[in-house]
Amino acid sequence: MTPTALTPAPAPPPPTRRDGSRAGPAMIAPFALFYVIFLAGPVIYMLITGFFNASLLTGGLGEWVGLANYSDALSDPEFWRTLRNTLWFTVLTTVPLVLLALALAVLADRFVRGRWFIRFAFFAPFLIPSAVVSLLFMYIYADQVGLAQDVVKFFGVDTPPSWLGDPDWTMISIAAATVWWTIGFNFVLYLAALQDIPRDVHEASAIDGAGPWQRIRHIVLPLLGRTTTLVTVLQVIASLKVFDQIYMMTNGGPDGATRPTLQMIYDTGFTEGRVGYASTVSLLLFVVILLVSLVWFLLVRRAEKER
Repeated sequence: MTPTALTPAPAPPPPTRRDGSRAGPAMIAPFALFYVIFLAGPVIYMLITGFFNASLLTGGLGEWVGLANYSDALSDPEFWRTLRNTLWFTVLTTVPLVLLALALAVLADRFVRGRWFIRFAFFAPFLIPSAVVSLLFMYIYADQVGLAQDVVKFFGVDTPPSWLGDPDWTMISIAAATVWWTIGFNFVLYLAALQDIPRDVHEASAIDGAGPWQRIRHIVLPLLGRTTTLVTVLQVIASLKVFDQIYMMTNGGPDGATRPTLQMIYDTGFTEGRVGYASTVSLLLFVVILLVSLVWFLLVRRAEKER
């Protein structure tokens, strides 16, 4: 008998590739839905209601008024006063929050051990809720018994000002509290940028005879140009949207000296119920934020090109 040849088993069919063309849209669908409902939708509604006499007390959009809301807002002295307060707060906070964060990051970058603790110590206040920070500084700034009063008296001032009651000092006091509260975020951004600078650059400059200040001025600061632009733009936008700490510490007082534009929008829309007018002021504030950010960005880009 001749042995029968064994026939090999048929090879299994190649596995079919699953169609992954729907994976991308499915993954971004939750974010897209969230974006439409909570951002795009309210923005569109704000743009529409700005042309109507919309109110929380009546249903629908109300009576068509066209550009009357914009005319009333631009001729409203309270709008311009709150805008000045907002811009003044932005100046008081942006400058120290950029310069102090840079200086502290440069000093902290020289520490080899314990850098994680320094980073945490500066960033920790940023994690505190705004209500807690406001309550804390209300006790610090309290008349007669506040810590700020004792510190000023220690340096020989017999009659310290009312930090939250004097219109000349209230905004400065709130800005100081904001600087302590939020400086950690900018500090971490600068520290991360400093750590990306190669150590070879510092060593080469030291060999060439450059001192610490010369290295900071001619090497560190130019290499941190993009980070400074990012930090400044983010800080300007955040300061122009100030609301929480002012509302809880002074409620816009005394006599409206610290009332920001966002509080005017809140009072107009939710207290007075004038949704159409509040939407108009919101859009005007958005335009201001956009213009300030764009002008600063163009100035920085122009300075970088001239270098």
